[in-house]
Amino acid sequence: MSFLELDRVGKRFGPTTVVDDFSLVVRKGEFISFLGPSGCGKTTTLQMIAGFLDPSRGAIRLEGKDLTAVPPAKRGLGIVFQSYALFPHLTAAENVAFGLEMRRVPRAERGERVRATLAMVGLEGFEERYPRRMSGGQQQRVALARALVIRPSVLLLDEPLSNLDAKLREEMQIELRQIQRNLGTTTILVTHDQSEAMSLSDRIVVMSQGRIEQIGTPQETYERPATTFVSQFLGKTNDFAAEIDRGTAPARLIAGSWSAPAPPGVAGPVTISVRPERIGFGEAGLTAAVVTRIFQGNHWLFQCDSECGPAIVIRQNDGTPQPAEGEAVRLTWRTEDMSLRARGSV
Repeated sequence: MSFLELDRVGKRFGPTTVVDDFSLVVRKGEFISFLGPSGCGKTTTLQMIAGFLDPSRGAIRLEGKDLTAVPPAKRGLGIVFQSYALFPHLTAAENVAFGLEMRRVPRAERGERVRATLAMVGLEGFEERYPRRMSGGQQQRVALARALVIRPSVLLLDEPLSNLDAKLREEMQIELRQIQRNLGTTTILVTHDQSEAMSLSDRIVVMSQGRIEQIGTPQETYERPATTFVSQFLGKTNDFAAEIDRGTAPARLIAGSWSAPAPPGVAGPVTISVRPERIGFGEAGLTAAVVTRIFQGNHWLFQCDSECGPAIVIRQNDGTPQPAEGEAVRLTWRTEDMSLRARGSV
């Protein structure tokens, strides 16, 4: 059963369509990420759910109730912005308590909920500290506590970790996921960071130019990209032009010197998409030469020039000898490690 539903939602600003035909069903307790480049419509979609923008068409329903006529403050949603939007003249406890005061929660209950929520986000003992005396990570925790203390039906996160440095961002990703799982709060995250979306989400909604490109689990969208955009946006990938040879039985899928039995129901020509870590060096396969070899600690990164175009290969650093720059190699991969799409599809 759907908990939150967006039904063919669209948004126009004058003649410009920013979000087009956006449909999504979110289950209770799910963690969903809207992923895409700047300007793809993900924040606009989040703002329509929050009530800050009205849809130009379509409907948004929460537990079957149409939210169109419900003002933002009455929707019962928790929101964390990229800038945190803390009140600088209020302490951490006062910032967190603000939403409870607006809801006229009794003072005793308010104090207990504020203390418990600050402790949950790792800020026990910081109740009287002002934002200016807190680090970026601590301010982010206060903003998260302020959103969670009202016990929202849905938690909306608009690029909440983008202002943090890489190490702290990774730590906060782990903490955020643990908190979300413990509370079971339905959560929607807006991000342009592919690794963030993959590490946090139950499902990812990949967006481009206001439209949904693909909805799926992190593994599905990464390993079986539905379009060229998803393939290239969600991590590194290799695209090779291939043909179907039906002069043999069974028919074969051929890309340069590489070939394998053609999967059932596949008509050519097609594009083969293979992630760099799924390609190996073998005795047979696509003819190539190593152009650049880069050591990156736990793995090697190879840039190759193949008979089907440029190729990137990532090999684990397991201590075995690796091809040198300029060396001729053969690129090979398993059919289960590739995805196919009709040539010219986007």
